Amino acid sequence: MKKPFVTHEQLKEIVKRYETPFHLYDEKGIRENARALRDAFSWNKGFKEYFAVKATPNPSILSILKEEGCGMDCSSYTELLLSDMIGCRGEDIMFSSNATPAYEYMKARKLGAIINLDDITHIEYLEKAAGIPEKICCRFNPGGVFSISNSIMDNPGEAKYGFTRQQLTEGFLRLAELGVKAFGIHAFLASNVLSNEYYPLLARTLFTTAAELKKETGADITFINLSGGIGIPYRPEETKADIAKIGREVEKAFNEIMVPAGLSDAAIFTELGRFMLGPYGCLVSTAIHEKHIYKDYIGLDSCAADLMRPAMYGAYHHITVMGKENRPNDCKYDITGSLCENNDKFAVDRMLPKIDKGDLILIHDTGAHGYSMGYNYNGKLRSKELLLKENGDVKMIRRAETVEDYFATLKL
Repeated sequence: MKKPFVTHEQLKEIVKRYETPFHLYDEKGIRENARALRDAFSWNKGFKEYFAVKATPNPSILSILKEEGCGMDCSSYTELLLSDMIGCRGEDIMFSSNATPAYEYMKARKLGAIINLDDITHIEYLEKAAGIPEKICCRFNPGGVFSISNSIMDNPGEAKYGFTRQQLTEGFLRLAELGVKAFGIHAFLASNVLSNEYYPLLARTLFTTAAELKKETGADITFINLSGGIGIPYRPEETKADIAKIGREVEKAFNEIMVPAGLSDAAIFTELGRFMLGPYGCLVSTAIHEKHIYKDYIGLDSCAADLMRPAMYGAYHHITVMGKENRPNDCKYDITGSLCENNDKFAVDRMLPKIDKGDLILIHDTGAHGYSMGYNYNGKLRSKELLLKENGDVKMIRRAETVEDYFATLKL
């Protein structure tokens, strides 16, 4: 069983003030997790987590992470503005984008962000658009498939991102000619990996590449960006990644590869989104309809506009019927929203306790890529976001959308 970070009694009090549906975030859990990550990499004096803003782009959440020492990983103009809004500027921002418009590079340069180039052709593009900074990062795509213990985790060779290995050497030499004095290397090879082996294997790939590039180009490589990819256990039977063990294994690889190569001062960066926020958010809805035809359905007052991962990917999100946690899961339901699409289902053939209209339904692990992936299909309006503060108080950190918001961009 997954245990919610909020009790049924707490939720009943919350819904007296804030109608469902809403996303709810756990400040205490967010802070504790950020500190655990920092502790795991405390052996590296330059370590910094750059939170993936796209995962949960709310200034209140970003400010909590900033207070815990995190920078911001941005991939768009708007995300740069969000970072600036909370006072995050300069090298506290990593700008990692692709097919990037000139105005976005210009904004990143104005804020002093570290730019992570996605392609060798972007060197000339960046030079013309905003000039080349003295510190820059390049994204590496080794191609092929990425495997852990003979299991294929992802297929970098099919991804649109990054430089080839040969292009990295060419790019470093060209950037040095243009005045770059400090370099970083970045790679993202797999997504939502629970294995403790992922980061250490990725680190060894990047550390080896860094040592080779230093020898080939003489570049001063000042940081290695391991990006994201560490996952969360969406299913109750899955085991959480051990971040302390991961940190120790990355340290071991660092000492074996980076130190002998004369790169002992290089900083380690991460860009985690799901790992940082996923378990510390939930979508709270009310059961408002039930239907019994060829299957049994429960209709909620939320829909895929509030959480699209199950509809888009068939992704699993655990569901708790609040107040019935100890009752037997002896009813099989499809849990649905009200979109005119048959894939608008939060769960299919899910065994749950008997659900009655009016029950509060809590959908777990929506803290990252939950609200942020919402949309307005069918004219649906996205729900509010609430923060459960450490002292138990609840604060609205984003109001629900209104019809006026929906019509605001129309010329009538």
